[in-house]
Amino acid sequence: MIHREGYTLILATLTLCGVGAWLVHRSTIIPSWAAWIAYIIFGVLTILVVQFFRNPQRNTVPDPQRIIAPADGQVVIIEKVREPEYFGDERLQISIFMSPINVHVNRNPVSGVVSYFRYHPGDYLVAWHPKSSTLNERTTVVVRAHNGQEVLFRQIAGALARRIRWYVAEGDTVKQGDEFGFIKFGSRVDVYLPPGAQPLVRVGQKVSGGETYLASW
Repeated sequence: MIHREGYTLILATLTLCGVGAWLVHRSTIIPSWAAWIAYIIFGVLTILVVQFFRNPQRNTVPDPQRIIAPADGQVVIIEKVREPEYFGDERLQISIFMSPINVHVNRNPVSGVVSYFRYHPGDYLVAWHPKSSTLNERTTVVVRAHNGQEVLFRQIAGALARRIRWYVAEGDTVKQGDEFGFIKFGSRVDVYLPPGAQPLVRVGQKVSGGETYLASW
């Protein structure tokens, strides 16, 4: 399945690569070996763009006692930090780095009501840069779960990610595992949990959005 965010770009890529291949085929000055290299490049580019926007079905098993990974990728940070934008106190931060080959659909880590949302324009530092969470283009979403506790999760644009999409607003009721956004071409998602939350993953672990449990209350 292809995500709706990719329809326009995939069509443009197919058109450009198709025209490029046709021009190479019609050329009388390009040697055959160079033409085959061009065909391969056009084919690989098309495959890369299509695979980036894939949207595989996920088997989310809702669990009100656990927080689900909001994105595919690798866990790069698990530490207690001060969260300054909304909580203003110490929280458990778990960060997931999404490479360009990961699925880039973002999913709600908990069910509940969106109590806070903000979009912040910003820079495009590499996603693993320590200051990317405060300087890069980003969104901040806070959901109040059914137990009254709040989870903050933040989409962060990277050096290649130049467009963040979100599908939630303050007051919305959201379901664990459902889509809340999409980030194009490499990025990071930070999750901030109450200090008493217990991590269920480790740094370096690969996780699947909507399926892997990050932590428990």
